[in-house]
Amino acid sequence: MQDVPGLVAQAREGRPRAVARLISLVEGASPQLREVMAALAPLAGGAYVIGLTGSPGVGKSTSTSALVSAYRRAGKRVAVLAVDPSSPFSGGALLGDRVRMSEHASDPGVYIRSMATRGHLGGLAWSAPQAIRVLDAAGCDVILVETVGVGQSEVEIASQADTCVVLLAPGMGDGIQAAKAGILEIGDVYVVNKADRDGADATARELNHMLGLGEARGAGDWRPPIVKTVAARGQGMDEVVEALEKHRAWMEEHDVLTTRRAARAAREVETIAVTALRERIADLHGDRRLETLAGRVVAGELDPYTAADELIAGLTEPEAG
Repeated sequence: MQDVPGLVAQAREGRPRAVARLISLVEGASPQLREVMAALAPLAGGAYVIGLTGSPGVGKSTSTSALVSAYRRAGKRVAVLAVDPSSPFSGGALLGDRVRMSEHASDPGVYIRSMATRGHLGGLAWSAPQAIRVLDAAGCDVILVETVGVGQSEVEIASQADTCVVLLAPGMGDGIQAAKAGILEIGDVYVVNKADRDGADATARELNHMLGLGEARGAGDWRPPIVKTVAARGQGMDEVVEALEKHRAWMEEHDVLTTRRAARAAREVETIAVTALRERIADLHGDRRLETLAGRVVAGELDPYTAADELIAGLTEPEAG
């Protein structure tokens, strides 16, 4: 058993080993997870969570590393949560701690963690919300969440971040994919990376045109900016940070940030509740209550919906009592 209060205190002091242990408790769905979350609840809420998404090959890891450098120059403590595809053998993250971010490994003001999706669709690990809370409570000013490069299913990042950055690159058909993938709905800031390549201006124009065809915006509504970068050389990253800070200021001014975070918390609570119910239902296989209800359905005494209602009532009544 881990000393949770001790780990939390050490994490607040910026000790990476304590942060790592807390996130490991999250990923392993430890019996101490409730204690961990209860201890972290009053400490979280100060970090700015930025999600980075985009198709494979657009330079997400390179852009994330360049953003870390930009925020470190501004004196911010930065955490990176890099969500990778799962190994089919170990279930762990395939890319480890990201070779491209190795330049930040010795910086005490940067914490980098890879998490495996473990088969979870949507580009994020199921435990990402709790891991974000750990990093938030540990005193990080900015948390960068880089998602799996899985294309159209990455829209989930929009529900976990305060600001969502969508990366595109010229010559990859991203302009056509933009309309299909739903990214015009989730992007708060758009970045055309590898802007030194032919077609970068055309990609930016096409994206700007598509955004113009979107829903009508009022005078005070946020208009997602399009920033061109060459992340491998750090070009344009200060402009990305400026766009992010403008979006944050706009959200605070219009009370959007609080609304987004409340919606995020609601989804997290719902996921935990549904998971708990699913576990109880899984324990019912071979249970007499389920067999009895199934028999009544076969006999025509009950329809399956009424039987399901009775089953759910039986699962929830002990908790209510």
